[in-house]
Amino acid sequence: RVVARIAGPGAVGAFLGATVLSHLSTETAAPVMSTILLLLGAYILVRFVLGIKPALKKQLTIKFLAPLGLFAGFVDATGGGGWGPVAVPALLTDGRLSPRKVVGSVDTSEFAVSAAASVGFLVGLGAGGINWRFALALLVGGLIAAPLAAYLVKIAPSHLLGVAVGGVILLTNTRTLLKSFDVSDPARFTAYGAILVVSLAGLSIAAQRARKQATAAEPEPEASLSA
Repeated sequence: RVVARIAGPGAVGAFLGATVLSHLSTETAAPVMSTILLLLGAYILVRFVLGIKPALKKQLTIKFLAPLGLFAGFVDATGGGGWGPVAVPALLTDGRLSPRKVVGSVDTSEFAVSAAASVGFLVGLGAGGINWRFALALLVGGLIAAPLAAYLVKIAPSHLLGVAVGGVILLTNTRTLLKSFDVSDPARFTAYGAILVVSLAGLSIAAQRARKQATAAEPEPEASLSA
């Protein structure tokens, strides 16, 4: 249901974004978008480390998913990637779906988004504006990596997956921001290292918390009867 509601608007947004990008540059929007996603990534990381569960019971509606899909699809096409970085943080922040379902739904609907963006670029640039060797190499790499990623998402505990996703969002958007402001390499690598340390610490804390909760939930053994 989530895939059906987000894929259509995402495809429309991707087609529009590809058409727009064929005629103008959107580089100035990258720092703003990365700042927003950076904040969302930090929230996701903290939420899953601390085990915070939003009290939301209603299912995701078309009023939420359609604008999200339209916006994420537009960003994906204009920025060369953004469907996952925009849609995943928004859905994880909302809290109605587990990390596993969020990643699976976003990945499944990305096919329609990518197809629409490809059509948009073909319309705007023509076949001569596309480097087919690069496109083929990326396609082959994606076909190899996708099944492995799907398997990892399937077996990974939700609390650890949420922390990992939050850390990746932090890392990728920090990279975009620092490169936008021409920050020196030593400073950038220091920031990357700090995010990695924080993410690993978060994974450790989340794992320990989950073990404690599992231990507390185990039934106490009945006292042995005296002979």
